[in-house]
Amino acid sequence: MSDRRFLIYVALVISGAFAILGAAVFVVGIGTELLMREEPQAGISVPIQLALAGLCLAGVMFLLIFALVAVSIARQARERGAGYGDAYRLIEALHFREAVPLLERLVRSGKGTSDVLMLLTSAYGYSGQLAKAQSTADRAVQLYPEDPRAYVTLATGYRLQAAYEEAADALRTALERDPEQATIWAELGFVQRFAGHHDAAIASLEKAAETALPAMYGVRVHYHLMQAYQQRGQTELAVRSASRMVAARDGLAVWQASLPALSGTTYGTALRYEINDIDRALADADAGSVR
Repeated sequence: MSDRRFLIYVALVISGAFAILGAAVFVVGIGTELLMREEPQAGISVPIQLALAGLCLAGVMFLLIFALVAVSIARQARERGAGYGDAYRLIEALHFREAVPLLERLVRSGKGTSDVLMLLTSAYGYSGQLAKAQSTADRAVQLYPEDPRAYVTLATGYRLQAAYEEAADALRTALERDPEQATIWAELGFVQRFAGHHDAAIASLEKAAETALPAMYGVRVHYHLMQAYQQRGQTELAVRSASRMVAARDGLAVWQASLPALSGTTYGTALRYEINDIDRALADADAGSVR
């Protein structure tokens, strides 16, 4: 974390603490006024004065928090460059080839942050430029060796080439730097499955499931946990995972939409089989049966 980011973080924490203090003083002042005042008095009572002071303090601190957040967002926008948002939206819409020149322009202009390189790796990979995807991922690690996102980028490059062992190694390195990232645990579990390490995969997916997951991850994580628990005869856990899988079913559409871009690749074929299996499991769950 840079010195400037650290200062903004400290300022946010301090501002938040004073905002909470102001709100507490306001509540105490109002409560005291309501509970202890017996007869009307001329002027503003001391409890009300305290309450107003607390309200003003909380208001000022909240304004400061909003200002700091705005500064942070503006700073990130300057670092990433004007084309980052457009490229991100293109990748969200699965227009990977159109995103490539925008991201390449950012890199050439010196704005090749870890996030930009991650997007560029995905854009190269999903548009079939696997060699460029790998070199971009390697560059991310060289430039940002302490950033876990750089190793997620590296894992993305390996995964697109069906190099699952290497992808798992990269994700484990990312987790050494940020062990609380549930989505990285999920990604690790997915590639461990593809690599044939099923027990290790379930352990990783269980770790991921300890935290609320975005739907696109939750639907896959809980499908595989449901399957594992059924095989072990752990019916209660299997039913709970099935319920969570169904709750996250909308996330399956994200993976289904990515399949055409992966057509003809080993990873794409493996992912297609998995997504089809999950789709059938959801249909079974709708019919009231869990296999």
